[in-house]
Amino acid sequence: MSEEKKNVFTKIKDFFVDCKTELKKIVWPTQKTVLKNTGIVLMMIFVMGVFVALLDAGLLQLFGLVMSVSNTK
Repeated sequence: MSEEKKNVFTKIKDFFVDCKTELKKIVWPTQKTVLKNTGIVLMMIFVMGVFVALLDAGLLQLFGLVMSVSNTK
């Protein structure tokens, strides 16, 4: 029974040792890369926002046209 517990604790220890080893392999981006990617994301958010606003305005106009045509009958 104590041998099973030892194996469990050994497995847990090995897990954390492996985690530490993998964390050392991480290559973090430079500040320049982070700022560049942030700018790209913000620009895409702006572009998509304009696209959705234009689509919304167009569909609203189309809906208004359809409703006004249906009211004349």
